[in-house]
Amino acid sequence: MRKLTAILLLGAALIGGQSAARADGLNIVFTHHSSASNTFWQAVKKGFDDGCAKVEATCNMVFTQTEGSIEQQVANMRAALAAKPDALLTSIVDDHAFDDVIKEARDAGVVVIAVNVDDTEGAKGNARQAFVGQGFKPAGYSLAKAISESFPKDGPIKVLVGISAPGQNWSETRGAGVMQFLEEYKAAHKDRDVSWERIDSGTDLAITSDRVGAYLNAHPDTTAYFDTGFWCAGVARVLGDRGVAPGKVLLGGFDLVPEVLQQMQKGYVQALVDQQPYMQGFMPVMEVYLNKKLGLAPSDIDTGQGIVRQKDADAIMALSAQGMR
Repeated sequence: MRKLTAILLLGAALIGGQSAARADGLNIVFTHHSSASNTFWQAVKKGFDDGCAKVEATCNMVFTQTEGSIEQQVANMRAALAAKPDALLTSIVDDHAFDDVIKEARDAGVVVIAVNVDDTEGAKGNARQAFVGQGFKPAGYSLAKAISESFPKDGPIKVLVGISAPGQNWSETRGAGVMQFLEEYKAAHKDRDVSWERIDSGTDLAITSDRVGAYLNAHPDTTAYFDTGFWCAGVARVLGDRGVAPGKVLLGGFDLVPEVLQQMQKGYVQALVDQQPYMQGFMPVMEVYLNKKLGLAPSDIDTGQGIVRQKDADAIMALSAQGMR
């Protein structure tokens, strides 16, 4: 707790211009699994760039060419480490693909912090020193609980769970949290017919629209659709194009990008989970700085699972336009 307090105080001081901190040549590279077209990651990059500017570090965020490509991410990591950076920030979307390269980085004295996605076993499964990001299973559970408040009071409950990236930690674990809540909801409502299915929903708005749209054609009695990312915005478009009234099919997902917030403003998306991407970019830089300046070991930071509803959308859109959300 003291460590987190120190980081937060340092961040506040730097943002407020109360401290002239320098990184003295500190070089930080941030590799991850997403392409530059992913709007969520632009907010992470904004936080990363701002953090680096505050401590005057030399920093570089490296995107993949193909959304979600583990192979490209590993190649980017190896290329970045060849330049001998002081620190590597990276997402760990697979429990095995990054083990060797991260161990090599740690053996070479590079600070390694997992950001946004962690090994499912945490420090036991990977040599990274800390994780800055969301607890995915509790977040999925919280989302399902929030949407359940709008379930119809009688009749069957039929749910579709979209696993946006099958096999990747963040998507599978969020989906598991959703389904854990549904299991508990079913057990608590034995008089109701409660059922759910999972689908490979994709990480592209058009693909998710097509796949879930086809499912809804075949299952018009679907009560709710949960997405493990923000691609429920594509499903909202489909519903709007078909003249389906907002709320007829309940929608929930993650990440406060403009596309999904716009659909929330229209009433098609009932709840979103915020994992605070700006914080995920900014705080790891502060951890690296404190490690190099004061010898403080990097520590885990939970960036939250706040539930956002329609009443919150306008204010968040204003911050999103600034690249902060």
